[in-house]
Amino acid sequence: MKKYALIFPGQGAQKPGMGKDLYDNSQAARNVFKTADEVLGYSISDLCFNGSEEDLTKTINSQPCILAVSIAAYEALKEKLNIIPVAAAGHSLGEYAALYASGAVDLKTVMLLISKRAALMNEAAERTNGTMAAVLGLDDNTVINITKQLNNVYVANFNSPGQVVITGDKNEITNNLDKFKEAGAKRVLPLAVSGAFHSPLMESAANEFVDFVKHFEFNDTIIPVYTNVDAEAETTGNNFMKKLPKQIRSSVLWTQTIRNIAQTGIFDFIELGPGKVLAGLNKKINPELRTLNIYDFESLNLVSEELSNNREKELI
Repeated sequence: MKKYALIFPGQGAQKPGMGKDLYDNSQAARNVFKTADEVLGYSISDLCFNGSEEDLTKTINSQPCILAVSIAAYEALKEKLNIIPVAAAGHSLGEYAALYASGAVDLKTVMLLISKRAALMNEAAERTNGTMAAVLGLDDNTVINITKQLNNVYVANFNSPGQVVITGDKNEITNNLDKFKEAGAKRVLPLAVSGAFHSPLMESAANEFVDFVKHFEFNDTIIPVYTNVDAEAETTGNNFMKKLPKQIRSSVLWTQTIRNIAQTGIFDFIELGPGKVLAGLNKKINPELRTLNIYDFESLNLVSEELSNNREKELI
C-alpha cells in the first residue's frame, strides 16, 4: 500500500482568491475559515478571497492566509476520504500546517502562533535593512562559501539542487550579486520581500517568540514531522516548542528534508495549499518522487478519486 507524506507550502505561494472554491464547496473548509476569523478577530477569509496581490504579499497577511488555506485543504480532503498519512513537513510557515495535521496543536493554537510569528518577523524586518535573493544554477557548497565571504549574508532556503535562496543585509546582497554569477550561477533574482527572513537579522523575532510559545501546549504527534531546522523526524511536543523560534532565524533545509523522507521509502506526497511550488521542488530533488496537489475543489476531487482508486487496486 502506498505511503503518503503531507507537505505544505510557505510564503510566496499566495494568490488572490485562494481558498474561495474550497470554502464554497466544503463544510470542513468553511469551518476552518470560520474558526480562523474568530480566533484572530478579523476576516482572514475575506483577505484570502478578496484581498489584492499587494495585500496578500505582506508578511503580516500572507502567513496566516496561506496557513488557513492549507489547513482548509487538508480538512476538506479528510471530509472526503479517510487518508492516513505517515509523515508531514512544511516549508517555513508551512511547518505550522504540518504540526496541525500531525496533532501537535489545535486550530486555535496554530492560528495564534502564526499570527504572532508574522507580526514579530514583520517588526524585525522594519528594524533591519534586509532582503533575499534566489541563486539558480549553483551547488549548495559554492553558495555557502560565497556567503561566508560577505558580511551579514546567509543561506535562507535550500529549496532544491540548483535553487538556493540567500538572505541578509540588503546593501551587501545588492552589491555582491555578481559574485554568484561569476561563480557560475545561471541567474540571481532579487526577491520582493520586506526583510532578511531566516537569518540572524530575525534574532529579535526569534527571541520574543521563545516566550510566546511557552503559553501553549504542544502534543506529541501521531506521525513524524520533519522540521526545517535539522530536516529530522520529530514527534515530541516539547521539542517543537524549542525548534519553532529557532526556525525563524535558521535556514530552511527543504532539499535535505525531502531526501530524508524519501530514504524511509516514502515516494508519494500530497501538497495541500495554494500553488504547486513544492511539487516542482520535489521533482528537482528526486525525479522519482510523485506529488499530488490540492489547492481548490476540482483538484480535491481529482486527488480524492485517484487515492480511492489506488486503494481499491491495492485491495484486489
